[in-house]
Amino acid sequence: MTQQQNPTLLTDTLIAGVDEAGRGPLAGPVIAAAVILDPNKPIQGLTDSKKLSEARRNKLFEEIREKALSWSVAQARVREIDDINILQASLLAMQRAVASLAVRPQQIQVDGNHCPQFDCPAVAIIKGDLTEPAISAASIVAKVLRDRLMHMLDRFYPAYGFAQHKGYGTSIHIAALKAQGPARVHRRSFRPVTELLT
Repeated sequence: MTQQQNPTLLTDTLIAGVDEAGRGPLAGPVIAAAVILDPNKPIQGLTDSKKLSEARRNKLFEEIREKALSWSVAQARVREIDDINILQASLLAMQRAVASLAVRPQQIQVDGNHCPQFDCPAVAIIKGDLTEPAISAASIVAKVLRDRLMHMLDRFYPAYGFAQHKGYGTSIHIAALKAQGPARVHRRSFRPVTELLT
């Protein structure tokens, strides 16, 4: 594992931006996305997905799908999160996302301060989703698709309100956990869930 806060980036290369969504929630998988943007098809307004409205994220997501040279998503399941911890599961999902790209990148930019092992040069960039367009695009793709997944889980587990809080530990979610007990999609290694199990 490498960590680099001030990387020297290659130029004129195919860069894959990588980011994840869902490290903090108490339920659901962690989703990672990898995006290689097309320099001939610029996308305006890319930034950290958390700074965008849901409507704007969805619009940019469709534009990324249309214009990117390649994009992919992957996940680490709840069981994997509990087995290897959320950080390692996030890195695993990132590796899977990059491996699923139809176009092979020459360099990878990962948001944050941890970088998984890849078979090409890679750098971790703190707050890269604010400064690097490819990472911003990956942030948007991961966030949109994880939110949609949580809406789907809400239909299977309506008592927990996943569509509203996306699995985060809100007061509504904690109250539902106490009333219903954990569901199969809850992360048993996360303290609020662990405490209810014990």
